Amino acid sequence: METEIPVPAPPIPVVDIQNLSVSYGHQTAVRNLSLTIPAGEVFGFIGPNGAGKTTTIKVLATLLKPTSGSVRVLGTNVMYSPQQVRRNIGYVPDSFGVYEDLTVAEYLSFFAAAYRIEWDNRAATVKDVLALTDLGNKVDAQVDSLSRGMKQRLGIARVLLHDPQLLLLDEPASGLDPRARIELRELLKELQRMGKTILVSSHILHELSQFCTRIGIIEAGQLVAEGSLMDIYRKLDLKRTVHVQISNLTPQMVEGIRRILGITSAEELADRVAIQVREDELAMEDLLDALRGLGARIRMFQPEAMDMETAFMKLTEGKVS
Repeated sequence: METEIPVPAPPIPVVDIQNLSVSYGHQTAVRNLSLTIPAGEVFGFIGPNGAGKTTTIKVLATLLKPTSGSVRVLGTNVMYSPQQVRRNIGYVPDSFGVYEDLTVAEYLSFFAAAYRIEWDNRAATVKDVLALTDLGNKVDAQVDSLSRGMKQRLGIARVLLHDPQLLLLDEPASGLDPRARIELRELLKELQRMGKTILVSSHILHELSQFCTRIGIIEAGQLVAEGSLMDIYRKLDLKRTVHVQISNLTPQMVEGIRRILGITSAEELADRVAIQVREDELAMEDLLDALRGLGARIRMFQPEAMDMETAFMKLTEGKVS
C-alpha cells in the first residue's frame, strides 16, 4: 500500500485583506477591497489623493478599525490582536514627525528602547540600521536639521530597528528631490533583497513601476486593477512601440515585418521603422530574431518604456471616495 505524501499547506500571506470597507460617518473611504500580498513582494499601491490608500494602510497599521471585512497580517487579525501585529510591521506615514533637540543617534536609541531592544544590543542595532540607510555620517546631526530625503531614510531606519517582516510606506517619495528619490528607490530595492515584504503607496506612477513586483490601482476606495505590470498592460491591450533602424530596408521587408504575428503596425519614418507590438504575443527577443530572419541588418533596436501613466488614465475616471 502506497503511503500518500502529504501536501504542504500554502504559506500564509503577509497581507490578507478580504472585503474591507471603512466609513467615516456617511463618507465611505474604502469599499469592499480585497488584496493578498505574499512574502517578499513589493506591492505598489497607486491612486490619486483621496482614493483610499492611506486609509487602507492605517487599517493594516492597526491605527484604524475596519467598518467591515477581515484584515490579517501574517495570519493575525489586526482588530483582535493589534499588539501582535505591531511587532511584525514597520509603518512610515506620509508626514514625518520629529523630536526637537535630538540627534540622529539619540532619536534611534529612544525608539530602540520603545521597541524593547535589550540594552546590550541597542548600540549595535542602531549602528546597523544607520549603515543600511546610509546615515552613518549623520549620527550626531540634529534630527530637525536633516533634509526631507534624509528624514525619510531616518523614518525607515526607525521602523527597521525591531526587524519587522512587513513595511508600510505611505507616499515615501512625496516632496523629495530627484536625487533623494533615486536613493530611496535603491534603499527599497535593498530591503527587498533582504526579504522584506513592502507595501508602498504613491501617486508618482513611474517610480513605483521601476521596482514593484505587483501594482494595485485604487480609485474611490475600490481596487480597479491588480497584478504585475504586464498583467495590467495586457488587460488594457497596451502596445509597446519599438524603433528600429535597418540599413538594407526595402518596401518588401516592411510588408514582411507587418505580417509577423504580434505586430499591429509598422510605420516607415525618415530614419527608422516604428513597430507596434503586443508583447504578450511577441517578446522583444523574438521580434529581433524575426527581423533578422527577414534578412534585416539592424543598426538600432530601441523599445519604448511601457507607460504606467497611460495605464492609470485608462483605468481610472478621476473619482475620489
